[in-house]
Amino acid sequence: MDNNIELKKSAAEAAVEEVKDGMIVGLGTGSTARFAIEKLANKIKEGKLKNIYGIPTSKRTEHLAIQLGIPVLSLNELFSQNQKLRTQNERLIDITIDGADEVDANLNLIKGGGGALLREKVIAQNTKSFLVVIDESKLSNKLGEKFFVPIEVLQFALESEKAFLESLNAKVRLRKDENGKPYVTDEGNFILDVEFGIIENPAKLNEILNERAGIVEHGIFLNKLVDKVYCSSNSGMKILYAS
Repeated sequence: MDNNIELKKSAAEAAVEEVKDGMIVGLGTGSTARFAIEKLANKIKEGKLKNIYGIPTSKRTEHLAIQLGIPVLSLNELFSQNQKLRTQNERLIDITIDGADEVDANLNLIKGGGGALLREKVIAQNTKSFLVVIDESKLSNKLGEKFFVPIEVLQFALESEKAFLESLNAKVRLRKDENGKPYVTDEGNFILDVEFGIIENPAKLNEILNERAGIVEHGIFLNKLVDKVYCSSNSGMKILYAS
């Protein structure tokens, strides 16, 4: 295992230590989140964690969790089983552990490299404690230094939204799958990978993108969604807290 992968694994497994018996756990998507899912499954198998249910952020993650023996619920099932809490607008997921493609100095994120940004954001906003797991290569001063912004769009509105994003002086490309065809998300949408350059004001861009009807969701996760970032490096583990 190369060093970068080992660092990802270290961050993911450290975050799993926050999971306690009886918790509902959001299960992220991507290579780093996979390490957390595998660690969680091992702890359940060894009897170190009991009465755990996972809420997957993608079909891929759901299949992996089931394969590893983690009991899973859909978000709809979770809310149906908690009628009293839902009326109080309670966040029903205790902890979600997920990776990120870039994390800026204020703990704003870019996510969606794995294509699950819509479900990931839905799960994040229904989570009491959102834990992000990364290695130090994902850190930047400002978003856009290292990664593009994935933007999920309706197939119907593909060309319209592509033109809109280009009007913002962004470079836009349609994501393709391994067969060279347009990548289709779990919800049946396309993804545009968009280079805005350095994003000076993530909150403003978030607002602009949210106003477009053809944009289903985007990969900017503002720091108000984030509770902690577990960041591993060759010099050790540090935990960053959102202000």
